[in-house]
Amino acid sequence: MEQEKITGAEALIRSLVNEGANHIFGYPGGAIMPVFDSLYDYTVGENAPIKHILVRHEQAAAHAAEGYSRVNGEVGVCIVTSGPGATNTLTGIADAMMDSTPIVVIAGQVGVSYLGTDAFQEIDLVGVAQPISKWSYQIRRAEDVAWAVSRAFYIAKSGRPGPVVLDFPKNVQTQLCDWKPVKVDFVRSYVPFPQLNKQAVAQAAMVINQAKKPLALVGHGVELGDAQDELIAFLEKADIPAGRTLLGLAALPSDHPLNVGMLGMHGNYSPNIKEQECDVLIAIGMRFSDRDTGVLETFAKQAKVIHLDIDASEINKNVKADIAVIANCKESLPAITQLLKETKHTQWRESFKPFEEEETRMVIEPAIHPTEGPLLMGEVVNVVAEATQGKAVLVNDVGENQMFSSRYFKYGTKRSIVTSGGLGTMGFGLPAAIGATFGTDRTVCFFSGDGGLQMSIQELGTIMEQQCPVKIILLNNDYLGNVRQWQDLFFERRRYFTKMLNPKYEAISKAYGIAYDIVQDRKDLKAKVEKMLQTPGPYFLECVVKEDENVQPMVAPGKSVDEMMLILDV
Repeated sequence: MEQEKITGAEALIRSLVNEGANHIFGYPGGAIMPVFDSLYDYTVGENAPIKHILVRHEQAAAHAAEGYSRVNGEVGVCIVTSGPGATNTLTGIADAMMDSTPIVVIAGQVGVSYLGTDAFQEIDLVGVAQPISKWSYQIRRAEDVAWAVSRAFYIAKSGRPGPVVLDFPKNVQTQLCDWKPVKVDFVRSYVPFPQLNKQAVAQAAMVINQAKKPLALVGHGVELGDAQDELIAFLEKADIPAGRTLLGLAALPSDHPLNVGMLGMHGNYSPNIKEQECDVLIAIGMRFSDRDTGVLETFAKQAKVIHLDIDASEINKNVKADIAVIANCKESLPAITQLLKETKHTQWRESFKPFEEEETRMVIEPAIHPTEGPLLMGEVVNVVAEATQGKAVLVNDVGENQMFSSRYFKYGTKRSIVTSGGLGTMGFGLPAAIGATFGTDRTVCFFSGDGGLQMSIQELGTIMEQQCPVKIILLNNDYLGNVRQWQDLFFERRRYFTKMLNPKYEAISKAYGIAYDIVQDRKDLKAKVEKMLQTPGPYFLECVVKEDENVQPMVAPGKSVDEMMLILDV
């Protein structure tokens, strides 16, 4: 029987369908037009296998793919044109690399015969993307398309996830090839799932069984490994308190009795203090970021360090591990748990409480339950968190809004936070929230500052067109607040270029057909939040907050985590 002959563009779309890619975020252009022409037929009709979401900027396509992936664990896909279309995705690719998010970015390219001639909208995407992706590849033949797409998905999702880039010359898109589906499940020299070392497991269990003051640090790897239940079983059996990284906040429910809060620069007081007192430190799917450790020279020097991670390159990179268990934590956690003695560390756990109480009294209560003065960011977040009861997805941008919303939101369900952690990308939040609405049917609450929102404000057009049910909560202080905070703390209060003249967001919302309201007085806050949550479709709630509110507590740069300042003296 003669094989069906199809174009490279058609082969690409069929391969995406075979990989389960039912949502694509994209922006057409000259060098990718044959692909979009083929894509069209797969997006029409009631039973169309693909929904294409037209964004308003290619960077947004990458961030939307990230948001989609972060809430459901699937590979996010975006398709863009060559040259500036491709380079516009680079920030999203780097963001996905830093935060281990599986996305596949497909970009058009000039024809093979034009490569190296500085043709119109030519860029060496493979070369540019190589350092910030798991795999970057140019498809030179139509017959390689099916293999390349399947390989891209396999690499993106397996092991430690991350972004993959496919560069697709225009002439290859129109070439004919025999259609034959391909499923890649092996790549030579690539070992995504290391074999669990039983000796390391036994050593880890022995040290934990002997510990008097164990402390777990829970990271994004628990979510990526879908190991939330395994984590809880591990912690509960050995009665181990656990702090969470920014990206690991939803790996352990907010109200779990062993949850002692967020780690790091703007985390909670008790885990930062107790890191310097514990005798065994168990890092689970986290990479010891500088934002979590403070100055490395003094970090947890008293503790035996057990590091559980799927990526061997993270072992000893920043913090030396006494025991390394290299595997998916969904596999390593139950293996260790099986060897643990049921233990109680009541006295050790109780020792966290004075620090928790001090932070609650001095920082948290004044932040979330103020009685006078301007509206505060923390109280806005708290009202939304209480109204959504730990069931919503938090998406945020970068800056003060990120720290306040991450600290005070409530996480009752896995995969409940979508944030830019490692790269700290302003403008990430709005397109990521759009992507999240296509990846989950849960309520998506997007918190932003006025600076970050205006970096991707054009995506309100995508929301208008798609009617994405994003609940936008703008914490508007007319400042680049995080930079202003650092200016006040470390630059003698010289506030240069951080005060912002903002547009009328009511008019902008009206122009995009998005329901709008504003909160200026705290007596109106609860009712307006309830109205926002009860209104179907997208909603823009502007909250006019205190101009110079600081994120507290804080570990200053160059300081140890136990030198955390509860109150900033500025």
